[in-house]
Amino acid sequence: MGRLTTFFSRLFGRRPANPYHRLRSQLFAMKPEKAGFASAGVWGVAVETGYEKGSATLAALADGTASMYFSTGGGVIGAGLHEKPNALAKELVRRAADFTKLCTRTETFPLPRQGETRLYLFTPAEKCVVSVPEAKVGNESEPLFPLFALARELIVQIQAVGQAKGMKR
Repeated sequence: MGRLTTFFSRLFGRRPANPYHRLRSQLFAMKPEKAGFASAGVWGVAVETGYEKGSATLAALADGTASMYFSTGGGVIGAGLHEKPNALAKELVRRAADFTKLCTRTETFPLPRQGETRLYLFTPAEKCVVSVPEAKVGNESEPLFPLFALARELIVQIQAVGQAKGMKR
């Protein structure tokens, strides 16, 4: 069926829908009590970076759920089913609790601008955000460096899962 769909998509100039905005909306609309995180402190982390031609979203939840997806298409959903991404997602969420004071409460979730990285922390009471220039993400003197370093490790592990599955980028 997939080949037939691809054939007709090419024939009529249509591409399969990119699920990025739907997945992103689901992430930010998620209610902790429905996901089983009502009693947790920080139960989720999202890291988003804006690039010249789109954005990337990394999602990590307290249960080890880990996914990464791109506005240009592609990504890896369900990497948390694998041991290393699962453990890193849990650790990222656990460590994020130490950084809530650096964030500002938000109810809006615009896409990051080019060169901007946004860190969102999800708690039962609120979602909060801090924005930093992408160039500072790897700077060890930045207060958020420990979280960004863990996020980077998680990205590497998600990419390894994606490569094993034939991830498109």
